[in-house]
Amino acid sequence: MNIKSKLLLALLATSSAAFAQTAPAAPETTIGYNVGVVSEYRYRAIGQSKGAAALQGGVDYANANGFYLGAWGSTIKWIKEAGVANTYDAKGPVEIDLYGGYKGEAAGLAYDVGYLRYQYQGNTLEKAKVFSNANTDEIYGALTAGPVTAKYSYSTSDLFGNINSKGSTYLDLSATFDLGDGYSLVPHAGRQVIKNSTTATGSGNYTDVAVTLNKDLGDGLTASVSAISTNANKNFYTVNNYYQGKNITVLGLKYSF
Repeated sequence: MNIKSKLLLALLATSSAAFAQTAPAAPETTIGYNVGVVSEYRYRAIGQSKGAAALQGGVDYANANGFYLGAWGSTIKWIKEAGVANTYDAKGPVEIDLYGGYKGEAAGLAYDVGYLRYQYQGNTLEKAKVFSNANTDEIYGALTAGPVTAKYSYSTSDLFGNINSKGSTYLDLSATFDLGDGYSLVPHAGRQVIKNSTTATGSGNYTDVAVTLNKDLGDGLTASVSAISTNANKNFYTVNNYYQGKNITVLGLKYSF
């Protein structure tokens, strides 16, 4: 299947989700919570909230043995807008991500393998006829060497309501550089391939790039600003007159406790 003059800041997952949605490695068993707000929720560079702010939050459990579980949620608008564009009142205002996996280290490389469920509770997207159900399942694997991480995700169901798209993939390359004084810089490049999405007017496949500057404000607060760009096809990714892949700067604020 998807994060302006407002004083809001983005915890970009572009990954992520989100991604933003995998639990951090920990030397001991921990549980943590986070809440945040973003000027627009972008996932894999595609707008999920039609240019509007989104509220987000999550919980992560990490066991000392390397296993982790978590849940993360965000308000969204894309399901409703997809329904409107197809003359159907589609329901589905919230995304809930449920995930679990294992982190470890071998041959000097950190690795992370797991499963992710994108749950759009009560969504009725498939009733718009040109979509399947928005709920999506993915498995993923990641390797980290120094500051650089490569992550590969593979859908075991249709991807975000795209019919017959099981087997779609996303390759995510990113790095995290500590700039000192609480600042970090995260460049990112990704490639989304959606199975059977090519039509006469274009394809759902695209490449995205982003650069995120994070600032640790202390007391659990993290601020960030992200510049996001993508070559996503305008015909495919324009929903109810809004181009979800347009270049954008996303701002946000997150509190972890």
